[in-house]
Parts: sequence; C-alpha cells; structure tokens
Amino acid sequence: MSEQNKTQSARRNFLAKAAGTAAGTAAIAFPSISVAQSPVTLRFQSTWPAKDIFHEFAQDYAKLVNDMSGGRLKIDVLPAGSVVKAFDLLDAVNKGTLDGGHGVIAYWYGKNSALALWGSGPAFGMDANMLLAWHEFGGGKALLDEIYKSLNMDVVSYMYGPMPTQPLGWFKKPVTKAEDMKGLKFRTVGLSIDVFTDMGVSVNALPGGEIVPAMDRGLLDAAEFNNAASDQVLGFPDVSKVCMLQSFHQASEQFEILFNKKRLEALPADLRAIIANAVPAASAEMSWKAIDRYSTAYQEMQEKQGVKFYKTPDPILKAQLAAWDKVTEKKAAENPMFKKVLESQRAFARRTAKWQNDTTVNFKMAYDHFFSKKG
Repeated sequence: MSEQNKTQSARRNFLAKAAGTAAGTAAIAFPSISVAQSPVTLRFQSTWPAKDIFHEFAQDYAKLVNDMSGGRLKIDVLPAGSVVKAFDLLDAVNKGTLDGGHGVIAYWYGKNSALALWGSGPAFGMDANMLLAWHEFGGGKALLDEIYKSLNMDVVSYMYGPMPTQPLGWFKKPVTKAEDMKGLKFRTVGLSIDVFTDMGVSVNALPGGEIVPAMDRGLLDAAEFNNAASDQVLGFPDVSKVCMLQSFHQASEQFEILFNKKRLEALPADLRAIIANAVPAASAEMSWKAIDRYSTAYQEMQEKQGVKFYKTPDPILKAQLAAWDKVTEKKAAENPMFKKVLESQRAFARRTAKWQNDTTVNFKMAYDHFFSKKG
C-alpha cells in the first residue's frame, strides 16, 4: 500500500472513531424522548355528597396532585356512596378497596374515642389552625400514627384544612338556655355525641346527605353539619329558618386525607413527595376559598331565603364546656390513649392559646368602626 493510501486509510479510521465518539456524546447530551405512559390512577372517595363544597375541596386537592405530577398520576375522586358508605371509608382504604379518601377523623370515633380529639370539643381554647399546629409540631401526628397502628389500620393520614367555628345548628325556634336543648332529637358526630348527650339531648349520628331528609320527616328536631355553604346546598333553609351561630362542640375541626399505605409506598419517591407536599398547599387554598364561599352563602341565606341567625347564648356555651369536662374525664379514665392525646393538647394549648389571646387584636372593633356607623 502506497504511503498516500496508508495516510488516507488512517485518516478514514480516525474520522470513523471521531464520528462514533461524537455520536455517543450526542446520545448522552440529547437522549431520545420516550413515549408518554398512561398515568397511575388512584381510586379516591370522599365522605361527602357530590354537590357539597367539601367534595369540591377533595377535588381541589386531587387537581393539585394531578397537575404537579405532569400527567403521571391521576387521583380520581368519587362522591360518598360510590364505593362504600361515608362512615366505612377508613376500612375501605385500609383493605385496599379504595386507594385513598377524604373525610373527617371524627367519623372514626367508634374505633377509638381519642380520634375525636382531632375535631370535637373546645381543644383547650385552640382554634382549628392551632390544632393543626399541635398536630404538625406538638406531637399530634405521632400520636395519630400510634392509634392507627393499634387499630391495625395500614393507612397514611394527612391532616389539613382548618375549618371555621361551626354553628350550634338549625332549630325550629331559637334556643335561649341550656334547658331548651333537653329532649331534642339532634344530629351530631364524634365526641360531640357525648357532650350533647350529657346536656340531655337525644343524639343521632347521620352522614351529611341524610340530615335534611331526616329533619323533613320529623326524625330530627335540630341538627348541625358544618358551615353556611354546605348547609345551604344540603337544603337546611328548606326545613328550618333558624340557625344558632357559635358553639364549642366542633370549634377546631379539620379534614383528613387518607391513603392505603402499601399503595402509596409502591409509587415512585417523587410522586409520593408530590402527594405529601400538595397537602399544605391545598390547606391554604381551602381556607381562602372557605372565607369567600361561606360568607357569600351566609349573606344569601339571610337576604334571599329568610334565614335568621342568632348567637348561641353564653349559658349554653358554658354548659358545653361543663359537659366537656365530665365527658373527657370519663373517657380519659377508660382509654389511656385518650388521656395521652388530651394531655398533649393541653400542654400545647397552655402556651400557644395564651400567646394568641394576648397578641390578637379585636378585629370586631375595627369592623364596627368601618361598617356600624349610622348613615
């Protein structure tokens, strides 16, 4: 082979090697785009009727997760009763019949009375947001995990969505003293059942969608559910024109998002992170939406539906607190876990509720200054 041919052959070999190296580099720098896969679908049920704003809150959470996953995950939210009854949600998620769900922890009160302390009662003067602070930073989350473990519930729970103080409820006529409550057939849930029972009330725990029909048929004399928007949509103004505002029976409640633990842990780490970090985002969004929607419904029921709202008299509120003392003393003696949760909340509230009471300005003073002037 001539020197010229040898040179050309060497040049070709060099260029071939260089081209191969470049192609490899390009493959690293510009990887091929894979075809999009079908999203992982999680079947998720709420404990609320489809028309209730609470079901909308469940859908809002799911949308946050779905959007942040970039289409890789789809939480499909069904209303109460689609797969199981509202009060059967926890068991269904535990068994894997459902991948997840949305409700309130007071619904599981029958499994362990301590669970109601995440929503029922005055919480030692803490509002719902402060109770969430206790859950996240005061030891509540670890206690809840301990309770679920003792019940063999293979679930992951996220608490979120602090609710405004709930009304005492809807009545045939205003109640002015604690004696007016005695003998009434009344709907409530959770530890509130014991509080109102101690006050002489005949209590019936019903899911949200069954309350108004029961009142319409005379099976209930009075009932509470939650808030102006939910109460309006559920039809309370159709069966009652009297609503008593302010109560300690559920002054500090929040929502619970549940997932089947095995199903959740089978997901990639980044999707699990999205599911977890969507919770505080949904919590803030829910709080802001509630302010807008609840106040709108409150105004509409007064101006368009003839509903009269009354402040619950202080003697009834004090009777609730007295009943709470008796009920919690009895439950703590019966259930060591109840006592453990109660003492944890008390210790946290002693510091934080004092801080809030000492530092929060009287906003009603400012409201009256701007809106209560004659003319």
